[in-house]
Amino acid sequence: MSFSWRDGNQLRLLENGDQFFPRVLGAIARAERTLLLETFILFEDEVGTDLHEALLQAAQRGVKIEVMVDGYGSHELSDHFVDSLTAAGVRFIYYDPRPLVLGMRTNVFRRLHRKIVVIDEVIAFVGGINFSAEHNTDYGAQSKQDYAVEVKGPVVLDITQYVQQQMGSEQHTRRWWGGRSHRPAVNALPGEAQVLFVYRDNDEHRDDIEQHYLAMLRKAKKDVIIANAYFFPGYRLLREMRSAAQRGVRVRLIVQGEPDMPIVKVGAELLYNYLVDGGVEVYEYCRRPLHGKIAVQDEQWSTVGSSNLDPLSLSLNLEANLIVHDRAFNQALRENLELLLQHDCVRVEDDKLPPRNWWQLTKGIIVFHFLRHFPAIAGWLPAHTPRLSQVAPPVQPEMETQDRVEADNPGAKS
Repeated sequence: MSFSWRDGNQLRLLENGDQFFPRVLGAIARAERTLLLETFILFEDEVGTDLHEALLQAAQRGVKIEVMVDGYGSHELSDHFVDSLTAAGVRFIYYDPRPLVLGMRTNVFRRLHRKIVVIDEVIAFVGGINFSAEHNTDYGAQSKQDYAVEVKGPVVLDITQYVQQQMGSEQHTRRWWGGRSHRPAVNALPGEAQVLFVYRDNDEHRDDIEQHYLAMLRKAKKDVIIANAYFFPGYRLLREMRSAAQRGVRVRLIVQGEPDMPIVKVGAELLYNYLVDGGVEVYEYCRRPLHGKIAVQDEQWSTVGSSNLDPLSLSLNLEANLIVHDRAFNQALRENLELLLQHDCVRVEDDKLPPRNWWQLTKGIIVFHFLRHFPAIAGWLPAHTPRLSQVAPPVQPEMETQDRVEADNPGAKS
């Protein structure tokens, strides 16, 4: 399944859980017919509890609800949390759950990393924000900086059809829009965005998202900003970033300066010399952990989604991004990134680069050989066929009807 560019979409940029969760919960409260939800992480915290209550209320109104969470990222949900949803009629699916081995999770590779919500085939949310309190700014120093998109328009049918297929849904969506599509052209009208839904899987669409990044860099004329939480991309993408910078494009990269996992910064730092020497401006976001997966090019192109630029996202995990051609949305995302650069980022200047010695040179050679060959290496990693495990509704206790009482106690009726 592949999709074409769709005209006539309306977009809203959502920053962090502060903007994302109220919009999603509000849309769920207005749901009338169907609700599809995929996420990597669903925690049983205040955010998960609010979502749980909203889903229960929607199910009680008769909304047909299907939820799929990753068996690795959401493995700690309690039976009560899940069973109360399935008892209300929610179809609840774990993507590839695996048993613990010596107390450790083994299903590390090929995870469901998408974050998608679709309601009534009319409105969708796509981005990098999980259902966790960590995405709210009041969480504290470890709250995550992240983004999502709320979209209405023809592309929502593409998203709906895709998610239904991935969930093995019995629903069948019919496209009721005109459905015309064509190669993207300049679009300066707010609310009339051209949008492409693009995804990565381990079958026929292994590098679709990466290919869009590569094409964007090759076509850039003036300016590119990439903000990516887990940055350790393939060699081709690094080369295109340098090539764009060397032909006069201003290429700015924002990575984590206060990472949620120390190894993230260690890996990115191994690439600093190569990028900076090639003219790429590298910045570390230092206010809190960066979790975003976004980019803008020139005055029109932008993307928001779940895909990091690291080996897991580019070669193993299941991901989804929206590619957008729209000046208004590009400007909104660009202004947000410019504020981050101005107030919360530190540029990696020459004096902050890793030392240039034989040890660093050796590590660099190893890293670039690894990145060059990782797509092939990924083929050797565990490649079992992931399974979907639907949680059955809990067995309901038999109701003790008046007839049964009377049958067991013949003398009870006067």
